[in-house]
Amino acid sequence: MERKAPRRTRERILELSLRLFNDFGEPNVNTTIIADEMKISPGNLYYHFKNKDDIVQSIFQQFEREIDKLIAVPPAGGRVPNVEDVWLFLHVLFELVWKYRFFYRDLSNLLINSRTLELRFKKLLADKVEMARWLCEGMARNGELRAGRAEIDALATNMVVVATYWLSYQYVQNPRHFAEPAFVNRAVSRGCYQVMALTAPYLDGDARVLFEKLASEYLGR
Repeated sequence: MERKAPRRTRERILELSLRLFNDFGEPNVNTTIIADEMKISPGNLYYHFKNKDDIVQSIFQQFEREIDKLIAVPPAGGRVPNVEDVWLFLHVLFELVWKYRFFYRDLSNLLINSRTLELRFKKLLADKVEMARWLCEGMARNGELRAGRAEIDALATNMVVVATYWLSYQYVQNPRHFAEPAFVNRAVSRGCYQVMALTAPYLDGDARVLFEKLASEYLGR
């Protein structure tokens, strides 16, 4: 069998840095710690990255490439989304947010220290709101959601606010168990429910019945 090429040092640094930032928080990890964990010299690390901010920016670029595919609003004329599509979207979104969770947990600190990251994250939030609005409008066109334009605008924004800060809320609730697999599964499932529950007062007929069914599955009731 053909052997896979070994990962480049730069890729390994990014992978390790992401794990350390997620586990211990970005403010608590410096380039010396990363180099020690990598078992390379600081000089070798600086050959690939100028400083820690360079590492953070590179990880954010990875995150952007992955999430941009998810939150890109499809062109007009395609399939209209329904309630099940919203649940699936939220589940994939929360799994991706968990993968890069330090951006959300350490958001205020990161934005204070980086104007570039501030602008890019602001655009990311705007794109999420547009995607949430598209999903809600799709449910409205399907007759599943009864809401006017202003209500849909507010609903889309609220969905993004809850999705953005849900893991931070969960971390405050359970900081000592935050990375345990069982906790992760509950946090992701509950996050999907908390966001989707915002739409519940507007759901009608079969859509409301389906929401209750999916809610029971996600909450394990």
